[in-house]
Amino acid sequence: MANKLHMKNQVWEWGKKTYIMGILNVTPDSFSDGGKYFPIEAALQHAAQMVKEGADIIDVGGEATRPGFAVPISEEEEIQRVIPVIQRLSQEVDRPISVDTYKAKTAELAVAAGAHMINDIWGLKKDPEMARTAAYCKVPVCIMHNKENTDYGNLMEDILSDLEQSIELGIKAGIKEENIILDPGIGFGKTWEQNLVVMRNLDRLKQFGYPVLLGASRKNFIGRTLGLEVNERMEGTMAVTAIGIMKGADIVRVHDVLQNTRVAAMTDRILR
Repeated sequence: MANKLHMKNQVWEWGKKTYIMGILNVTPDSFSDGGKYFPIEAALQHAAQMVKEGADIIDVGGEATRPGFAVPISEEEEIQRVIPVIQRLSQEVDRPISVDTYKAKTAELAVAAGAHMINDIWGLKKDPEMARTAAYCKVPVCIMHNKENTDYGNLMEDILSDLEQSIELGIKAGIKEENIILDPGIGFGKTWEQNLVVMRNLDRLKQFGYPVLLGASRKNFIGRTLGLEVNERMEGTMAVTAIGIMKGADIVRVHDVLQNTRVAAMTDRILR
């Protein structure tokens, strides 16, 4: 696989450092910061702050996706939420922009508005047009593992098999291999104990040869492990960030950019 990724004015060299993806939820009901960055000016200010703190890319999401709690929204509503923000960010923020969506039309319009990456929590499988759209847009796409339940024959083998199916789906549709990024789907289709097992075996995703994105920031398995509410999970997240990097993560998707940037820099200095 290619060892470099070009996005906007950045060249990402896999294996040289860990890249930080800052989370920008433009939703009224996100599990960790619902409504806080919903107005466009607040979203832009937060994005600028994340860039200042070290974010390499900003991930814009218009639909809360917390399993069991979030209410799905229409494609039209998602588009209304994210497209104006992406248009402004592309003009005002000197970083690549990712769109967090599993809807093909949202992804296509987001790229046309200035997004540089598609982050699909359903691994190209929810919307039958997503693989084709990602190939057409010619941008990197993060393929995340997800499923409707937490039943597995063999946890890691099943996850790897599902990811392999998503990879094949993408390549068949025309997505270039250098544009594929994998995500184990921490917090999606997994119990909190299963999330711990996935973290322990994160390095197994590297067998495919693609970069790995880890999105575990403030998630429930940290809260369940430590007995903490969502706004108290920073230290747990930083521990997961460090271990994730040790297990091969190339990108970490986080809410608390400054703290996790420092953790990543220190971990990289030791490992790389």
